[in-house]
Amino acid sequence: MQPFSPFDNQQLMRRTEDLVQAASNRYRITVQVANRAQRRRYEDFESLDESRMKPVLRAIIEMSDELTQPEILGE
Repeated sequence: MQPFSPFDNQQLMRRTEDLVQAASNRYRITVQVANRAQRRRYEDFESLDESRMKPVLRAIIEMSDELTQPEILGE
């Protein structure tokens, strides 16, 4: 069974490029994505929530949403 992603590859690549371009340091944003993905992975593992989207993809999507929609951060 293949993991399901509601985003196509082109949209995911655009979001990734937006994150990298907005960051002042490429290495730092890569580490931030990895840390968030790892945190999400353990949260999913503890809650036994079987998410169909890989943690790295979800981290990229969440971080790009925070970048483009700052009102999300206020919640």
